[in-house]
Amino acid sequence: MSCQLRSQYNRSILHLRNLPMSEQFSTEISDRICTHMNEDHASAVVLYAQAFGGKPEATEAQMLAIDANGMDLTAKVNDETVPVRVNFDRTLKDAEDAHHTLIDMVKQARKVAK
Repeated sequence: MSCQLRSQYNRSILHLRNLPMSEQFSTEISDRICTHMNEDHASAVVLYAQAFGGKPEATEAQMLAIDANGMDLTAKVNDETVPVRVNFDRTLKDAEDAHHTLIDMVKQARKVAK
């Protein structure tokens, strides 16, 4: 991640800590997280579809939306694009919690993939 993007992301995280729960996963926040994941961590999104979305044969994936309970992806499986919902194991508190959860999930998926 570039320094500029990391700085913008960190500022948005600090701002989110003071928002009420209903505003913490607004469309704007979801879009920001999805854009970051799709542009900078595309391989992680594929791992989410494979390991947590029940699509082990996925070759590509995109994150469409994220909320406190999970994320909506599309995955390419056998040259067909299919919807995938990945539910989190708990309700997330805010965008910072989402950040840490996504990191933990990709680490877990990488261990399983070995």
